[in-house]
Amino acid sequence: QVQLVESGGGLVQPGGSLRLSCAASGSLFTIYAMAWYRQAPGKQRELVAAIINGGSTNYADSVKGRFTISRNNAKNTVYLQMNGLKPEDTAVYYCNARPHSGPPDYWGQGTQVTVSS
Repeated sequence: QVQLVESGGGLVQPGGSLRLSCAASGSLFTIYAMAWYRQAPGKQRELVAAIINGGSTNYADSVKGRFTISRNNAKNTVYLQMNGLKPEDTAVYYCNARPHSGPPDYWGQGTQVTVSS
């Protein structure tokens, strides 16, 4: 089992920045990749950014150049640095862990990000 706890959400003005953190614990050796997803009201959950064990990353087109996913292996923590935030980035952001064996994935409880003036 793997447990994921997100933090760092909040209210920010357009153009501002936030850093989300996801602290992982448990059987982390079973994990192949970590990712951030988001879900806005009335919309499906979507992939924002992912990082695999080898360090490769990928991003949704809507956040490329603005968001950066990274990890600190010593702290078992994954981060999402969000710059140049826009109102359309408003959503609940979820941390995700994909096992080597495939789904089902592990999910955190989510953290709210609101971009508004």
